[in-house]
Amino acid sequence: MTAVTRNRPATYADLEALPAHMVGQILYGALHAHPRPAPRHAFAFTRLVSEIGGPFDRGRGGPGGWLFLAEPELHLGPHVVVPDIAGWRRERLPRLPDTAFIETAPDWVCEVLSPSTARIDRTDKLAIYAAFGVGHAWYVDPIARTLEVFELTGGKWLLAATFKDADPVTAPPFSEHTFALDVLWPDEAA
Repeated sequence: MTAVTRNRPATYADLEALPAHMVGQILYGALHAHPRPAPRHAFAFTRLVSEIGGPFDRGRGGPGGWLFLAEPELHLGPHVVVPDIAGWRRERLPRLPDTAFIETAPDWVCEVLSPSTARIDRTDKLAIYAAFGVGHAWYVDPIARTLEVFELTGGKWLLAATFKDADPVTAPPFSEHTFALDVLWPDEAA
């Protein structure tokens, strides 16, 4: 991930000036840009949305009541953040806004780690998520084949669970549903 330093804070015009193949974010006034996700990365987040979307978004085999979006643009105070996946309880975001961005902080985010984004995902973005009250953060690492689950408690992130390879995943805030972690790995998924 590239951080562009300037004598001034980055603006939305800086994001709009990025080439179409780049994802841009403004974190603590700095512009960060990286290319669209690699196929392994995209596969993991597509499969995760598929796995939790049925029971939690659509209410098929689960409680429903959630809304999930892949790569939404979030405007959280001065920050423009793009998590890989974000989820809102429907009572907090009953309908999508007509804007290209969302100002309501999600209840859950998932970052699929890659070598170019892991450092920022684990530091600046995690701090922003905490500051805006995101209750849960998941980190999927398709190379290490792991999932880390964090819960925000008293303003601090606590590691709630870890999973690897083909472990059965039952984790907050989606504890009502269990899935095998290896559905996220393209070489294992059927």
